[in-house]
Amino acid sequence: MNHVQDHSEELRAAARRLGRRRFLTVTGAAAALAFATQLPAAGAAAAAELDARRVTEDPFTLGVASGDPLPGSVLLWTRLAPRPFEPGGGLPAARVPVHWELARDERFTRSVRRGLAVAHPEFRHTVHVEVGHLDPDRVFFYRFRVGGWTSPVGRTRTAPAPGAHNSRLKLAAVSCQAYQDGYFTAYRHLADEDLDVVFHLGDYLYEYAVDATGGARAYTDRTLPDVFDRETLTLEDYRLRYALYKSDPDLRAAHAAHPFVVTWDDHETENNYAGDTSEDDVPPEEFLLRRAAAYRAYWEHQPLRRPQLPEGPDMKLYRRLRFGRLAQFDILDTRQYRSDQAYGDGWQVPGPESEDPARTLTGAAQERWLLDGWRASGARWNVLPQQVVFSERRDRATAGFKLSMDSWDGYPASRRRILAGAEAAGVENLLVLTGDVHVGYGLDIKADFRDPASRTVGTEIVATSISSGKDGADRPSNHDKLMRANPHLRFLNGRRGYVTVALGEESARADFRTVPYVTRPGAPVATAASYVTEAGDPGLKPV
Repeated sequence: MNHVQDHSEELRAAARRLGRRRFLTVTGAAAALAFATQLPAAGAAAAAELDARRVTEDPFTLGVASGDPLPGSVLLWTRLAPRPFEPGGGLPAARVPVHWELARDERFTRSVRRGLAVAHPEFRHTVHVEVGHLDPDRVFFYRFRVGGWTSPVGRTRTAPAPGAHNSRLKLAAVSCQAYQDGYFTAYRHLADEDLDVVFHLGDYLYEYAVDATGGARAYTDRTLPDVFDRETLTLEDYRLRYALYKSDPDLRAAHAAHPFVVTWDDHETENNYAGDTSEDDVPPEEFLLRRAAAYRAYWEHQPLRRPQLPEGPDMKLYRRLRFGRLAQFDILDTRQYRSDQAYGDGWQVPGPESEDPARTLTGAAQERWLLDGWRASGARWNVLPQQVVFSERRDRATAGFKLSMDSWDGYPASRRRILAGAEAAGVENLLVLTGDVHVGYGLDIKADFRDPASRTVGTEIVATSISSGKDGADRPSNHDKLMRANPHLRFLNGRRGYVTVALGEESARADFRTVPYVTRPGAPVATAASYVTEAGDPGLKPV
C-alpha cells in the first residue's frame, strides 16, 4: 500500500472513530486530530524540559519572522529544528527554553525588551512571542537564543498610532510559491525593498509531491528525502512541507527583512476545497480531519497571534489591522466558509446555479464583520487583502463566455453585497489586493461589470506568483483575448515576482516587479509597469 493510501486509511479510521455528527463540532474534531496524530489533547504542561546545552546543532535552520504589526506590539516567530527534514525536527519531545531580545539597532546596543519563551513539542517547537508596550511606528530588531546558538537577526516595526496623521505607507503583495516550480528569487529582491509590511495572499505551500531534485529546481548538489515525494495529508506531512519551504534562503531573507501579514488560499490544505467539501469529494468528516491538520501546521509555522490558534478544523483567520488614519486592512478568508463551487468548478458559462443569491464566498459572519468594519473605518484607504480575483474576468469577448467558478465570478451575489456595503459605508478609496492566478493584473472595479460605461468604484491589484507556473511570459498566450474581453482590465503580465503599493494621501502607486526566470537561480528584477489610482477618483492610470 502506498503512502497516500496508508494516510487515507489513517484519516478514515479517525473519522470512523467519532462519526460525522460528533466530528462536526470543535471538540470532536480536536479529539479526532489528537487520535490521528498522537497529539496530547491537554497541552504541553506535562512535557519535560530539555537542557539547552544538549542542543548541539544549529536549531534556527528555518529562520525568523514577524507579523501582524500593531501600534504597541510586535509578534515574533521562530521554530527550533536542528534537522528540519526529519519528523520531529531533530529534537526530543521536550520543552525547550528560548531567550528572545528586541532592540532599536541591529547590533543590540539599545535593547528594548527581552524575555524567555518556551518551545513546546506539541507545537513542533515553534515560538510565537507577542511583545507589547512598544512605541508606535518604530523599527525594531530581534533575535532568539537557545543554549550557545543565536538566530539570524530579524527586522520588524510597529504600526502607527490609531489617530496618527501618517501620510505614507509602502507595502508589498505576494502569493503562490510552488517549491517544485522554481526558485524563490523574487523574495531575495523583496528583502532589499524599503517596505513597511508584506501581505501574503495565499498558497504559501503546495500539497503536491516534491521529488528528490526539487522539480524544476533540478538540484545537482543535494537530494531531497522521500518524505516530500508524496501529497500532504497528515499533520506530520504538513509540518515537514513547511520545513522544506522555510529552508529556502530567499524566503527566510524576506521574512527576516519585513513583517508579514498572511492569509491562506487553497493549497495550504488542498486544491480548490470549499468549506468542508474536498476537491475529491471524500466524506466531510475525513476531509475536516485533514483540514484540522493543515490549519494547525499553518498556525505553527506562520507569524500569527494567539487569537488565530485553531480549534480542530476551525481557525479564525480574517482580521483587521489599522495603520493610523491612512489605511485600514481587512484581511479575508475566502476558503473556510464558502459555498461549493457551482457547476462542478472550473471555467463555466454562468447561470442560475452560480448566480443564486444565497451563495457566499465569505460566509455570513465574515461578511457582516467586513461591512461593519467599513462603516466604522474613517481611513483614507480601505484595503482588502484576499485570495481570488474579485473583478469579472471573461475568457472571451463573444457570447457564451465562461467565468472562473472558483473566483468571485462564481459568487456574483456575494460580490454585489460587498460592493453595496462599501457604497453604503461611504468607502471612496477601495483597494483590493489579490493573489491566486500566477499573473499580475491591474483592474478597475466596476459598479456593473455588464456595462463597461458604469462607474468605477475601486481598484484591484493582483500580485503574480513567486514561482508557481515556472518562468511564465510577459505576454501570456491569452493576453490579447483577455484584454479585449474585459475592458476594465488595464494590465496583464505573466512573469513571476511581486507588486509593491505606495499609499499616500493623494494617490496609491502600484509597481509590478518581475523576474525573467525562476527555473534557475540569480534572476534580476525589473519593473514591468507602474500605475496610480488617485484618492477620490478610482481606477488605474499608467505612470
